[in-house]
Amino acid sequence: MQLTQFWAPYAWLDPAVESEVLIEVGEDGRIAAVTPDSGPAPAGATRLSGLALPGLANAHSHAFHRALRGSVQVGSGTFWTWRDVMYRTAAALDPDGYLELATAVYAEMALAGITAVGEFHYLHHAPGGVRYDDPNAMGEALVEAARRAGIRITLLDTCYLSAGFGEPPERQQLRFSDGDAAAWAARASAQADRLRGSAHALAGAAVHSVRAVPAEQLGEVAAWSAERQAPLHVHLSEQTAENERCLDVHGCTPTQLLHDRGVLGRRTTAVHATHLTERDIALLGGSGTPGPGSTGLCMCPTTERDLADGIGPAGALTAAGCPLSLGSDSHAVIDLFEEARAVELDERLRTRARGHWTAAALLRAATEDGHAALGRPDAGRIAPGALADLCTVDLDSVRTAGPPPRLAAETAVFAATAADVREVVVGGRTVVRDGKHQLVPDVPGALRRTIAELLG
Repeated sequence: MQLTQFWAPYAWLDPAVESEVLIEVGEDGRIAAVTPDSGPAPAGATRLSGLALPGLANAHSHAFHRALRGSVQVGSGTFWTWRDVMYRTAAALDPDGYLELATAVYAEMALAGITAVGEFHYLHHAPGGVRYDDPNAMGEALVEAARRAGIRITLLDTCYLSAGFGEPPERQQLRFSDGDAAAWAARASAQADRLRGSAHALAGAAVHSVRAVPAEQLGEVAAWSAERQAPLHVHLSEQTAENERCLDVHGCTPTQLLHDRGVLGRRTTAVHATHLTERDIALLGGSGTPGPGSTGLCMCPTTERDLADGIGPAGALTAAGCPLSLGSDSHAVIDLFEEARAVELDERLRTRARGHWTAAALLRAATEDGHAALGRPDAGRIAPGALADLCTVDLDSVRTAGPPPRLAAETAVFAATAADVREVVVGGRTVVRDGKHQLVPDVPGALRRTIAELLG
């Protein structure tokens, strides 16, 4: 088997930073061997710079929200007024426009070291709910966009049926809805069948929220996920108003409702989980839940603070056994280093104590545990057999220069930004070199053009 060689002056081989690391990649796009202290780079090897990390996993994305950056920072408002602006943006998208926008957004992610994205996809149909000739045209646009940008995607096909606890969809929400969970499952199954065998795309499922999927239909989405052993994600308790309404209608919290309907478990990831009770935390951690095990937790701190949602109990949830992953969600910024350190720094503000997660634990959330949440347990490690997905962080920028190499992991988490990413490799293929995207030559120009066209 012919091997491609990459050589890194430093690499994070969880949990330690090693030097002079030779990474050999097979024709199958997987790591064949990893050799620390290998000496100088051998002839013919691709020399990486700075600190090599596993490729980052962005576990929660709404690609079209990237068009809102800046425009929703005028004045004040709430999550609900922000949502009105989001609806207007969604109404302007069609499959061709979504392909162009998402390609630029995913290319921005690649430049930030992200090699896989979980796209929480609910923009299914044309405005008014009219079906495209291909009912999965919008999902196909996202899959193709990820391919063009050179990253992997888990398409989390989202069930979104109601304006709130059984109320029919509002006008702006009609394009999100399939009518009922059975119709959603039929369309999602057709999409999943197309993706079977794809190297860069996986099919998953999502419950938008307990307000958007009637309680009696939650089980059908959970069953679809279980049948396919596919990841299942859900927005959970992002807003106190949702919790209060759930208590009024069902007499329980959203977490309890999801538990009772069989949605929680080790394939499930709860996104945000901001406003929880102690009982909720125990249920998500697996206590009192025979069989399914701990539910994952995806934190999106830059979005949660942008929308003034609050600081979730990430420390209590991880202590209860919930694996932690990270997402850029609304893309207020796309920077998983910022998401990682914000988890720790927000907890410091909440508790007025330091040191809740080590740098290694936060890197694990951004890599191995994030990929696992997206259905790729074979990614997120620099180790033989893992997918050869890598990124590198410059250790000589104005943000990172100074600390010794043995503290490179701490430097990456607590000082680096997405701007410090120099190289990105996906399946042994170089996607970013010297900070330049190799497949999308002008990412800022593509973002500027597509967003201008979208916003008119």
